[in-house]
Amino acid sequence: MRGHGESDKPDNGYTIQRLAKDVQDLLVARNLTDVTLMGHSMGSSVIWSYWQLWGQDRLSKLIFVDQMPMITADPRWSPQEKEDAGAIFDPTSLYDTINQLAGPDGVKTTEGFIGGMFTKAYARSEVDWVVKQNLKMPRQYAAALLYNHATQDWRRVIPRITLPTLVVGGRVSVVPWKSQVWIQKQVRGSRIEIFEENEGGNHFMFMENPDKFNRIVRDFMG
Repeated sequence: MRGHGESDKPDNGYTIQRLAKDVQDLLVARNLTDVTLMGHSMGSSVIWSYWQLWGQDRLSKLIFVDQMPMITADPRWSPQEKEDAGAIFDPTSLYDTINQLAGPDGVKTTEGFIGGMFTKAYARSEVDWVVKQNLKMPRQYAAALLYNHATQDWRRVIPRITLPTLVVGGRVSVVPWKSQVWIQKQVRGSRIEIFEENEGGNHFMFMENPDKFNRIVRDFMG
């Protein structure tokens, strides 16, 4: 996606909706149909935005990997609403994190954030590699995108999904696993797989346990 990895780093477009449009532009340009879209973390929100804008156009199946329906809790929410949404920020902590990410401590903030997304059993050298890849996006762009991402509420979009869907989460992930159960319950006929801690069940379970992850994805795709 724009801003990530080796992609161009334009000075605009760091919103979930623009990224969804980028995906749609790609599918149209390549004339791709019958597509299975898989999104990890924010990538799931990009798919939810795609669904909101274009529905199932060009799509056949969806895979959501470890993304909560709403990252930032409304202070008025009940405990059950917070649990279902999987929120990990409140308005104050969101702004604190955004400012830290965009400021002089952006690299340190990134290292701390990503460091908590792996189980203790995973090699630190591999975690460092993920941090290095993440830092290829300028921190001010990352902060802008995180703010947009963290203020999107997908709880009314997810129940409208009608395609075959697989939901994948981690028992000890930074994304609360109960929010993944909520998503699965909203999408009729969907499947769910929660990786346990001893299976690499944190946010990057596909890196910690690629054999199991690839097996369930292949099985779902048929």
